[in-house]
Amino acid sequence: MAFYDLSKSERTDRVQAIRGEIMDALKGRNFQKAHLFFADDDTYIRKSAYLVTGRLYFEEVALQSAILTLLFQFLSDPDFKVRQTVINAAGEIGMQDFEEVRFYFDEGLKDPHHSPRNAVIGSVKKMGEVNPKPVLAWAREYLHHENKEIRREICHGIELRGRKHPEDILPLLQELQHDRTARVRNTLVHVIGQIAYKKGCLLKVLAHLKDWENPPLVDAALEEIIDVHHRYRNFAALTQAEAIEIIDAHYPDRKRKSG
Repeated sequence: MAFYDLSKSERTDRVQAIRGEIMDALKGRNFQKAHLFFADDDTYIRKSAYLVTGRLYFEEVALQSAILTLLFQFLSDPDFKVRQTVINAAGEIGMQDFEEVRFYFDEGLKDPHHSPRNAVIGSVKKMGEVNPKPVLAWAREYLHHENKEIRREICHGIELRGRKHPEDILPLLQELQHDRTARVRNTLVHVIGQIAYKKGCLLKVLAHLKDWENPPLVDAALEEIIDVHHRYRNFAALTQAEAIEIIDAHYPDRKRKSG
């Protein structure tokens, strides 16, 4: 039976059972018991496995070495689902102890399957939100990587921190303003739009964009900001009209698209 076909109480019991199995696997160094959960076809079973692993890392200090050994062994597993779960477990640990797990994100960025790479993006988002200093320093190392997909993934990954603290990621985004790959530029524009509609963020974004040296890119970002304030009008801190008024005040000579 799939995880979410269970009742709430049954799901709670299932998570506790997964925790017990993984703890036993770690204590006995019999990682095959844990592998079953890391490889499960049910996304929510795998999610329970990586959440449990992350919690155990901090709650059971004596098991930290075993957890890191398990993750290291599973990272080379032929099943992409296992590698994806490893990255997500490392992300749970990296929210407090990034240096112990940064290796997993270095490797995950190079994974041949998109699922572990997407897990890197998700992990960088959650880690960067609560543990920004080491995570953003790591991300900066990849901003000019020769692989355009890695540059795009890093750009996307730092977005969540920017929704509350745009000043932390805008200098990194600025480094991508001259990227020649359309897919990277489109992600850059998207991320700018995503951070600009949050409370207290628009003025910080506009002030920073003033120093950018790629007018077409800045113009595309401003149009995206305007559009986002309409698309996310139920969640935006400002109305679209208010956003346009502020943008026009900052860029009085800009020719805005009609509509």
